[in-house]
Amino acid sequence: MADYIIAYIGGRQPATPEEGKAQKEKWDAWITNLGDAIVNPGTPLAMSKTIGPDGVADADPDRKLTGFSIVRADSLDDAIAIAKECPFLEMGTLEVAQVMQM
Repeated sequence: MADYIIAYIGGRQPATPEEGKAQKEKWDAWITNLGDAIVNPGTPLAMSKTIGPDGVADADPDRKLTGFSIVRADSLDDAIAIAKECPFLEMGTLEVAQVMQM
């Protein structure tokens, strides 16, 4: 088994408090269903900047890293299957990568 990061990219905020509550309930159910596979249920990230050879710029809202979770799975395909059930997909996109041990 290995650890995999599920990175949350972009995303929109819920339009109403009711939508936010419904999203939270979906999130809680997803986390609960993961059981022992969950290593870090989720860490939201604040404002970010993009740094490149030409300097520093505001991050593209559609491509900026907005949070992450870490799951334990047998393979990248298994981690992707977990990510496909993540309710964040209703708001943004995900990227999945194995966490390498150094």
